[in-house]
Amino acid sequence: MKLVFLDALTLGDMDLSEFEKFGDVKIYQTTSKIQTIQRVKNTDIVLTNKVVIDKEVMDNSDIKMVQILATGMNNVDLEYAKEKGIVVRNVAGYSTNSVAQLTFSMVLNILNKISYFDNYSKTKYPNSDIFTHIVDFNELNGKTWGIIGLGTIGKSVAKIATAFGCKIVYYSTSGKNDNNEYQRVSLEEVLKSDIISIHSPLNENTNNLLNKENLDLIKKGAILINMGRGGIVNEKDLSEVIDEKGFFAGFDVFTAEPIKKDNPLLKIKNILLTPHIAWASVEARETLVNLALKNIKEFINGKNSE
Repeated sequence: MKLVFLDALTLGDMDLSEFEKFGDVKIYQTTSKIQTIQRVKNTDIVLTNKVVIDKEVMDNSDIKMVQILATGMNNVDLEYAKEKGIVVRNVAGYSTNSVAQLTFSMVLNILNKISYFDNYSKTKYPNSDIFTHIVDFNELNGKTWGIIGLGTIGKSVAKIATAFGCKIVYYSTSGKNDNNEYQRVSLEEVLKSDIISIHSPLNENTNNLLNKENLDLIKKGAILINMGRGGIVNEKDLSEVIDEKGFFAGFDVFTAEPIKKDNPLLKIKNILLTPHIAWASVEARETLVNLALKNIKEFINGKNSE
């Protein structure tokens, strides 16, 4: 078997030597669109995170399997792969703890004014007349936490927030997700929460879900966290209301990634940004690699038993 990684850089410094037990392995850190066909042409198994594998690529190669190194599968033409008899696998459930952890890192950073106090301690505290420096911050206990998308990650966030003493409400983006443990409410009601966190995929139900029509519902001092996908929140509309309304935000995902230089989020004062890293703890990436190994092993064993 011949295997090729098209964008291994997205996995950081993970050890990929285990894949060599399946055959010859070629590793490319990044791959542009014009390089893709040449690199997969004589390959059996393609491993990709975000590099697109479309009809043109499949028609000009002998690909037998595509292993997507992520949960989302929108970078592969799934229908055409099925027509061609190409097996496509993804990995799921590997990043739940990692995403939940960054969600709370952002919320607690904002709520406790960590960045402000850190800067104060390093610049003005040595000259203070007293042992402390009082600037108001609030506790999570007693707050209402609204979740948009109560899937596996949303439930993990809800569980942790409950331990902090929060009341949980959620909005089902599909309209079909009922949960006996937490209260399901309308989107408008969720947006009135003290903390709002997004953990849903981008689809026809969530595209431009938060926009100028409803962002006004977010109250002063509230926190909006987007750990789902860029495009769920209209970035331009958010930039026009957030400072005026006096709420805060934390975003790990953006409409275009990497973020464009003219993205209006870059001009907002009350926002924390991270470069789509919520999924990428060391433990999460190790789990991702192990799941990919398992999928490929099952594929090869299945081929050999035919």
